[in-house]
Formats: sequence, C-alpha cells, structure tokens
Amino acid sequence: MTELVTYRLDGGVATVALDDGKANVMSENMIRDIAAALDRAEADRAVVLLTGRSRMFSAGYDLATFSRSPDDIRRTLRAGGDLIHRLLGFPFPVVAACPGHAIAQGAFTLLATDVRFGVAGDFKLGLNEVAIGLTIPHYGVEVARHRLTAPGFDRAANTGVLVGPEVAREWGFLDVLVADADELHACATAEAHRLTGIDLAAHAATKLRVRAQVLAAVRSGIDTEFGA
Repeated sequence: MTELVTYRLDGGVATVALDDGKANVMSENMIRDIAAALDRAEADRAVVLLTGRSRMFSAGYDLATFSRSPDDIRRTLRAGGDLIHRLLGFPFPVVAACPGHAIAQGAFTLLATDVRFGVAGDFKLGLNEVAIGLTIPHYGVEVARHRLTAPGFDRAANTGVLVGPEVAREWGFLDVLVADADELHACATAEAHRLTGIDLAAHAATKLRVRAQVLAAVRSGIDTEFGA
C-alpha cells in the first residue's frame, strides 16, 4: 500500500500492518492509508488481521496535530472517528494482533476490532487524554464504553492511567493475552483463518444488530463534535 501501511492477502485473510518506523502515530496520512487498506480488504471480501510494528500497535495521534489550526485538528479527529465507526461496522471480521503499546487513538482503534490479541511484556495500554490535557472525543468515549468493563472504562477514561497487558485484558482492552510475539502472530493468524469459515453475510448483519446503539452513538458524536 504505502510506506506506512502494508497489505498482504493470504487464504482469505488480509494482513494490514502499520509501521511508520516509530510510534505508529495516527496522522491523517496513516488514517488515510488504513482506510485504503480496508477498502481493498472489503473488495477482496477478506477477514482483516490488523497489526503494528515490533512492540507497538499505535501510540495515538501525533501530538503536533493539536498545535495546528482548529480546522486541521477538527479534520484529523473526524478522520479518526470515521475510522473507528468503519471498523465497528466493517462487514467482515477484524482481528487485532497488538504487539505492544496501544494508547489513546491507538487504543480506540484496538477496541473497534472484533477479536483482540495482545502480548505480555512491559507495554502500556489505555486512554491517557486527561493526563496530557485533552478531552476524550465523544466517539472514543462510546467505543470504550462499549468494549470495556464498567469499572475499567470509568477509571481508564477519567484518570488517564496506562496499564500493563494483564490489567488491560481484565478491563477489556484485550480478549486474549499470549506470551511472546511469535505466539501472538500464530494465534491471531489462526483466529483470522478460522473466521473465514463462518457465514460472512450473517456476521455482517448480526454485527450491525449487535452494535446498532454504539454505531449510532459514535456517528452522532462525530457529527455533533466535528460537523456533519
């Protein structure tokens, strides 16, 4: 795809890997390229395996974004919200293989996928917006509310604490925690291939029913906060 996002199709599974060489920040270019990869996966009718680079899923938005003009900030955050909405309603299964840190918009992206694998280690996951002087966008609140446990959601959102993989699994950021990067790749890939065998039409229709409320809330939040 580009130097930021690579796309590989194998046996009905599209591996979409983010790698900007650093923290996989959610710049406008990164978000655009993820969206283009999702377009391609949808055209290929493929299960998506979304992953990052060594030790990093994504550290969230580039903080330099928030020193730009209000229009630039609004445009970037709207693009990030649209990505979350699309992942939540994506017509094919999306498996996340989180190889390390997932923070803020990186964590929202993780939470918007269907099955989330993480790896043990000295990694941090969470929503650190309030710790760095930002208010969580409405779309981030809604996807976190949808996927996290009630106590985990309240603490993660309101205190900005970042936690290790074990607590992240307890709170709902992750579904499955494995020992190392090799096991992460193997387990997430196996799950993605398993999901190619389900009825994909039923999956898409059921997902829209199951997530009707969060999809509506996310869309409403995006349009209210950043303009329709």
